[in-house]
This record gives sequence, structure tokens and C-alpha cells, in this order.
Amino acid sequence: MKLNIRQRVKNLSQPGEGLYQRTIRSGAWAFALRITEQVFSIARLIILARILAPNDFGLVGIALLAMATLETFSQTGFQQALIQKKENIKDYLDAAWTVMVLRSLILCAILFFAAPYVAIFFKAPQATTIIQVIGISLLLGGVGGLGGFVNIGVLYFQKELEFNKQFIYRASGTLADFVVAVAAVLILRSVWALVFGLLAGNLVRLIVSYLIHPYRPHFKLDLAKTKELFGFGKWILGSSILVFLITQGDDIFVGKLLGVTLLGFYQMAYRISNAPATEITHVISQVTFPAYSKLQENIPKLREAYLKVLQVTAFLSFPIAGLIFVLAPDFTEIFLGEKWMPMVPAMQVLAIWGILRAVGTVGPVAQAVGKPRIATNIQLVQLIVLATLIYPLSVRWGILGTSLAVVFGSLVARLISSYMVIKITECRIKSFCRLIAFPLTGTIIMVLPIFFLKMHSVISIGILEFLMYIGLGILIYLGITYLFDRFLNYKMELIIRDSLYSLGNPFI
Repeated sequence: MKLNIRQRVKNLSQPGEGLYQRTIRSGAWAFALRITEQVFSIARLIILARILAPNDFGLVGIALLAMATLETFSQTGFQQALIQKKENIKDYLDAAWTVMVLRSLILCAILFFAAPYVAIFFKAPQATTIIQVIGISLLLGGVGGLGGFVNIGVLYFQKELEFNKQFIYRASGTLADFVVAVAAVLILRSVWALVFGLLAGNLVRLIVSYLIHPYRPHFKLDLAKTKELFGFGKWILGSSILVFLITQGDDIFVGKLLGVTLLGFYQMAYRISNAPATEITHVISQVTFPAYSKLQENIPKLREAYLKVLQVTAFLSFPIAGLIFVLAPDFTEIFLGEKWMPMVPAMQVLAIWGILRAVGTVGPVAQAVGKPRIATNIQLVQLIVLATLIYPLSVRWGILGTSLAVVFGSLVARLISSYMVIKITECRIKSFCRLIAFPLTGTIIMVLPIFFLKMHSVISIGILEFLMYIGLGILIYLGITYLFDRFLNYKMELIIRDSLYSLGNPFI
């Protein structure tokens, strides 16, 4: 009997008993959240980019870099430690929250007094006040959204795979950020629209964290429990620092060497080119880490889960990155305007990085089995490659060279990561490579006709033509996937059907 709409929504919002079903349903909510966040983020970027200059985005980028630097180098890793723990974590929450609040107060004060020196470093005195005001967000949740005075009880949403509640918590702040930023830019027409939007989003999330979860944290210094959590968290700290240097070090380098305006170009290219593929990888990692943690003692099940995750991640990420690569010039001209065209080559190169980030991600698996140091060591190698290449390539080719250095570093890291995850899960190399080869081949076949049609088009591309190219690409990719399923046993259709069954879909 077919379920009615109300029952289907109930099934989706109330995870079932099985881990697989709970993970699939949580993944659906997590994807819905990231899609919602990206829709509002891209819409906000398009509106603000039409009114503000690249230099304005560069100024806010400097402030966010300064804040992210402090947050990263003081990372506790308590969140991951609490999620990974198999026993009850209630006795640890107050100690973790107390450290979180004290850390945010100290960081806020440091950022306020260090702001003038940060502005001098980047030769952007206008950034001083922006940095000081944005620093307030450290008390409201910070870059990651779980810091400052935020209710630490929301951590259970990820630990227990209750991403329907996580959706409400995160999306409320995203909506507030969008509304305030757009309203402010229409009224003020200045860089402060970005600042006010950021603060509004964090403030709303702080309030909602106490409305949506009943836990009420209290100040409690417990050195024994803090030390225990830090035993696991120290590797997260090391990993966070390396990830920051890998993902933000290029921004610092561009801002210092090439200037604030080129930093604005580079950050915009980075956000747009990496947003879809990176968000897919981020969402899947967010959901799979607690799921993998529950399978840490069952290697066959862990391997099976990982291979399914790899297949889905590659299937979704590769074609999106391919479309960004081939349509980057058209997207920029249509939606952002001519003034943003210098960022297109960097945007296309960074789209390739989006593909690499979807392959061989070892972090969630290594953390789940209690070996976070593996990811930390691989990230160290990636940082060394990036640091070696970024200066000569950037001096020669500007932000395009910076993008190439990022891609080369990521390529080396992904090769090592793939080897390590194969070793941890005891997976066959053939099985691993096969799941990457299918979507990669499909993406290449998808991109070539679009590129050919663009090269021989006699009319300028507008919004309608742009959407038609996207539709054509999707149809080609799905057609190739169907052929792989039918003749090469790709089994993508089977995974999709199983996933829809887990969501309670009555149409399968």
C-alpha cells in the first residue's frame, strides 16, 4: 500500500532502527541542508557581486582568514572525540562546553587587539574595523558553528544521525544571513552587508541551539575529562592546522603577494568552483564519520560501507565539477558580470581540485577506527608539496599558478590517501579504481560535446542556453551511467533504488 505524504515525511524525519537506513535518511537531510545553504549562498553572492567590488570581498576575506587562523590553531578536537566515543558522553559535555566558551572569549580579545597588525600585514587598513566586528562571531559560534556559547547539546544531532534537527539548526542561520546581507547591501551598498549577514546568521543559530535541544550546559572545569578528550583531539588539532594551511594558506599567500583585489578574485573562484563537489564530499563525510564509528570493529561491513560511499560521492561530484569546468566562462559573464572574468582560468583549474577531493578521502575512516594520525600525516605531505610550488607558480601565472599548486598538492595527497584507505578497509585495488573510472569516463564523455557546441556556436550564450547546456550534460551523463549499469555491472541504479527504499519511497 502506498504511503500518504504525511507518513512519508514522518518516515524521513524519524530515522529507522537499521544503521544503513538511518545513515541514508540522515544523508538525505544533510544533502537537503547543504543544497539549501548553497542555494542561498550562491544567490547572495550573485546579488552582492553585482553591487560590491572584488576588493570588498577581499577585505571580508582577510577578516575571515584572521578569525579562521585563531580558531584553527586553538582547535580542541573535542567535537570529533565526543562523536567517536562509543560510551555515554553526557558526563563530558559541561567540561567540553566550558573549554569552548573560555577559548572563544580569549580568541575574541586577541582578534580585537591584533586587528590593526593584521590589516598592516595585508596592506589593507580598511580591514581593521571589519576584523574587530567580525570577531564577535567567535562568541556566537565561530566559523564552524559549534563554538562560543552555542548549546553543545546540538552535537547529538550528528552523533546520533539526527540530521533532520541539524537541518533546522543550520538552515535558520543561513536564511538569516541571506536576508540581512541582501537587505543591507541594497540599503548601504557597502562591504558591511557581508559583515552584518555573517553576524545575523551566527546569532540566530545560537538562539535556535537552545530552542531545539533540551540540554542546558553549565560551567564546569574538569581537568581529568578535558585531558581524556584532548588525547584524541590533539590529532584533530594537528589535522585542523594542516587543513587550514592547505585550504587557507593559499588565500594568505595571494592576499600578501598579489594584493586584496586578486584575493577577492581568487576566493570567489574557489567558492564557486569547489562549492558543489566539496559540499557533497563534506556532507557525506559528516554523515559517514558517526556511521563508520559504529562499524569500527567490523572491517567487512566498514569496507562495504566505504565502497558504497565512494561510488555515490564520485557519481555526484565528478559531473558537477565537469560542468563547472566547461561552463565557467559563461557562468561568470552571465551571473557575475565582466568585472569578474579574470578569475575564470583559476576557477576551471580549481574545479579539477573538486574532483580530487571526492576521491580517496581517508579522514572519516581513519578517525572512525581511532587512527586520526593517518590523515594528519597525509595532510603534512600535501602541505609540503603546496608550499614548494605555490611561490614559483604564483609569481609566474598569478592566481592561476596558485590554483595549479593547490591541484598538484591535492593529487599527491589523494594518491597516498587512496592507498591508506584501501589498506584500512582491506579493499581490492581493482574495486577501488573501478568505482572511480566509471564516473570519470562518463564526465569526460559529457564535457566533450558541450565544449564542441560552444566552440561552434554563432550566438552569445544567455541564461536559456546556459541552462540547456546543463540539461544536455545531465542527460548525456545519465545515459552513459545507464549503459555502464546494463553492460558493465556498475550497480549505480541498485544503490539509488536501495537508498530510495530506505527513505520510504513508495514509487520503487
